[in-house]
Amino acid sequence: MALLDDAFAAIDAANAADPNTIEVKGERRPKEQAHAEMAVEWVRRLVPDPSDALLLAARAHHVRRWEIPRSSEPDGRAGYLKWKRRLQDHHADVVADLLGSVGVDAPTIERVQAIVRKERMRRDPEVQALEDALCLVFVETQFTDLTAQLGEDHMVEVVVKTLRKMTSAGREAALGLPLDDESLRIVGKALEAI
Repeated sequence: MALLDDAFAAIDAANAADPNTIEVKGERRPKEQAHAEMAVEWVRRLVPDPSDALLLAARAHHVRRWEIPRSSEPDGRAGYLKWKRRLQDHHADVVADLLGSVGVDAPTIERVQAIVRKERMRRDPEVQALEDALCLVFVETQFTDLTAQLGEDHMVEVVVKTLRKMTSAGREAALGLPLDDESLRIVGKALEAI
């Protein structure tokens, strides 16, 4: 447990430099640091006895994300997918260094990297649990702002894609979140489209 705490502290310190902030529970925090803590909370709610590797991957899933901005790749789907792959590799590299610096063993580091890279999505229960947790953090923290930015029709498309990535347990947890009327209407439309 002490090693897990040390690893969390190293990841949190790396994310403390995030220039982007978000308000969570009335407190303005570095965005990736707050999202990482929330992802761990969701993993613990969704998985009865999560492995240390899964908890570490949840904490490090977007470690130092701001270092590779979306603008570093071309617009459009191909550019977006290339950016996402670069980010996953970046997060895996950064977390390997951080975990190694606090004494985490090589097999655990390799497993964390595989989960962060989302290898074997849908076939690996831990990767899928991380995906559910990340989707739930998205709904909790970015849903309303993104709806305002994209508009209702585009947001319905985003929610359809998000729901398709989730397990039934993840969807059930998402539907249990306190959403405003507009958000509930969007989710309803998305569920009809699935």
